[in-house]
Parts: sequence; structure tokens; C-alpha cells
Amino acid sequence: MFAVFKAQLKKDIRSPWTILLLTLGSIILTFVFTNTNEQTETIVPIFSSESNREEVEEKWIALLNDSQNYSFIVTDEEKARSDVEEGNSGVAIQVSERDYKMIASSHTRSVQFIEDYVHTVFTREAQLDAATGSGEVGILRDEVITFVEGSPFQVVVKSVDGGDVPEYNMMIQLLFGFTLFMAMFTIGFKVNAVTSDKVSGVWDRMILSPLSKTGMYAGHLFYSFFIGFMQILTVLVMFHYFLDYDLGHRFGMIVAVAAIFALSMVSVAMLLTGFIKTPEQFNMIYPSIIPIVPLISGVYMPPGVLSNPVLLFIADLFPLAHAMEALMDITLYNAGWNEITLSLVLMLLIGVICMGIGVNLVERRKD
Repeated sequence: MFAVFKAQLKKDIRSPWTILLLTLGSIILTFVFTNTNEQTETIVPIFSSESNREEVEEKWIALLNDSQNYSFIVTDEEKARSDVEEGNSGVAIQVSERDYKMIASSHTRSVQFIEDYVHTVFTREAQLDAATGSGEVGILRDEVITFVEGSPFQVVVKSVDGGDVPEYNMMIQLLFGFTLFMAMFTIGFKVNAVTSDKVSGVWDRMILSPLSKTGMYAGHLFYSFFIGFMQILTVLVMFHYFLDYDLGHRFGMIVAVAAIFALSMVSVAMLLTGFIKTPEQFNMIYPSIIPIVPLISGVYMPPGVLSNPVLLFIADLFPLAHAMEALMDITLYNAGWNEITLSLVLMLLIGVICMGIGVNLVERRKD
């Protein structure tokens, strides 16, 4: 076993570029997509064409700037319209005493979000205006706020342990997702060495040596696990300790989940190896299948977006979905071993089944 392990290690020491590029790829993808995913404040210009323009703008600028995602600024009408026409601004809002008009060059998703927010603010003000009947909307608004703040019953959302409910961090999900995704490639290419040795005849020569067939399989598979796990560990350590990504206070559990994922993924790669006859075929088929797994597992989407039961069932057949669930529970919700046991058991079960079938198919393959 250790002889095969050392032989594979020496190969990668002589030519480490594949592993280095895949590790670097996971880091670059995480940087690019997490920075893109960061929510930034959107600046939205507003203007009025009414005779009492200053009063109208002052009224709505105070009411609209009650959002963490949008910043409304008063802008000259001519400049606001020209910015939209030239593409410098996605949308501008023309306000009047009780109505508004959206000015946009295209109906994009962000424009729809801004319109929904503005519509909510104007509708609320119209309801308050209708409730007062005398036009003293400000007085009624202050009374409502005072009543709500001093109401006899307060609804407060707390977590199970009594603390605040943490916000879902999409940056951490993408970090885990890209790290595990790139490790799947590394593990698959290393498991493919079994097929390469069989096709080249090295496997037959090793059978004639004192090595047992079990030791030969164990050496290849353990080395595949070792390389994949070390790649995951390197990326996680870099982001957690050097780049200040908050991965919670249970980094040891995260490492344990990563190890079980790598072990299970070795088995999945071994199963695919059992269906493929040559290493060249593996290098074509494996990279075509693996990129689909994160998509159907919802790695690139917020939770709840992917709800198709067929896709969810297929995703559960791969260890990635279970590893992501366990890692996010540990990082965001400080989950313990009891909470992630099911995910770990499912990954181990996938590993046992795939390994058994994969080795059996490789042994029964006819030349």
C-alpha cells in the first residue's frame, strides 16, 4: 500500500501543476463570486417637476431613505434623465405629491426590486393619508410608531439557544461550494490512475510483485483521498486564518466533514471508473458530469430556490449536497455532532455502496 502511495506522490512532486492549478482555481473562483455576491447600496436619483418641487423632494427623500439596500438622492431632472438614457444610471424616479413615475432604460431585475420598494412606501403613505382624513399624516405616523414601540406584546425572533438568528451568509456557501467542487476534480483525476495503470500494464506487473491486490487498491485510493483532503484543508485554512472569512468556532468539525466528503468522493470516482475502460474516456466523461452536481445541489443558489423533487433526489445521490448542509449548519448555526450525524451517515453510506460496486466492476471488466 505505502509503496503505491509513495509512487503516486513522487509523480505529483515531479509534476504538481494540476493540483496547484485546481487549488488556485478554487481560491480565485471564491474571490470572484463572493465579491460579486456582496450586497452594495444602490444609489437611486429622484426628482420632481411640481411647482413646490423642493417640498415634495424633501418629503419623499426622508421616507424613501429607510432602507439598507437603496440610497435615494435628489438630482436635477435633466441630469437624471440623461444618466438613464446614457446608461450611467439604471433607473430614476419622478415624484409628485402623492404619486411617482419610474424612468428606466430597461426592465431589469434590479429595477423591479426598486419599484417594489418604492410602491410599498407610497402605498403606506396613501393608507396613512386616507386614515387621517385631515392631512396630518406625520402626526398619525408618530402615534403609530409610539404605539408599536410601547405595545403590551412584542414579537421577537430568537434561535433555539436563545440568541439572535444569524443571517444566511451566501459568501460562506460559495466558499465551501467552490472548494469542494474543485476537490472533486482532483480526486477524480487521481482515482483515474487505477485505469491508467491497468491500460499501461503497470497493474499486471505489480500483481507479480509481493504487493497484494488489496494493497494496490488501498494505495491508489488512499492517495486520492489524501490529495483531495489536503487541497480542501489548504483552502479552508487560508480563508479562515489568513483572509478573515468567519467559519465559526468549530473549525475541527469542518475539517472532519471535509475528510468524510473526500473519502465519499473517492468512492464515487471509483464507481465511475468501473464503467469506463480507458483513462482518456474518463478524462472526457468525468469533467462533463461533475459540473452538473453543484447545480442540482443548489450550491450556487440561496436555500429554497431549487425545489424540483427530481433534481433534489439526484443531488442526494452525491455527497456534495450532504457535505454542504453539514458545513453550513456548523458555520452559521453552530451545530454539534448530533445535528450533522445524518449528513455524515449518508456520505459514508454513499461511499460504502459506490466503493463496493466500483471495485467489483473494475475487477470484472474484460480486456
